[in-house]
Amino acid sequence: SKVSVVHCFCFRGGAELLFDGVKKHQVTLPSQPEPWDIRNLLKWIKQNLLKERPELFMQGESVRPGILVLINDADWELMGELDYKLQDQDNVLFISTLHGG
Repeated sequence: SKVSVVHCFCFRGGAELLFDGVKKHQVTLPSQPEPWDIRNLLKWIKQNLLKERPELFMQGESVRPGILVLINDADWELMGELDYKLQDQDNVLFISTLHGG
């Protein structure tokens, strides 16, 4: 079976406040028959990492508007968004562009 690989998920711009203030998570995802895609990753993050107010991070099965997602420093819109298949050692960065009260 495919070995679980470590991914780095980083949260910036205030998004980290929903994750106990932790900006960087080194995560080994559980093995599964299908490759992990961002859609499944977001579900996993919501269940395992998100500490509070999930509605500020997610809307439906995607991130809410105002959260920028970068995969290895490239905009996820160029990578297929939710359908992007995670590769070994991918670095996924979530930046909240929503500032204010």
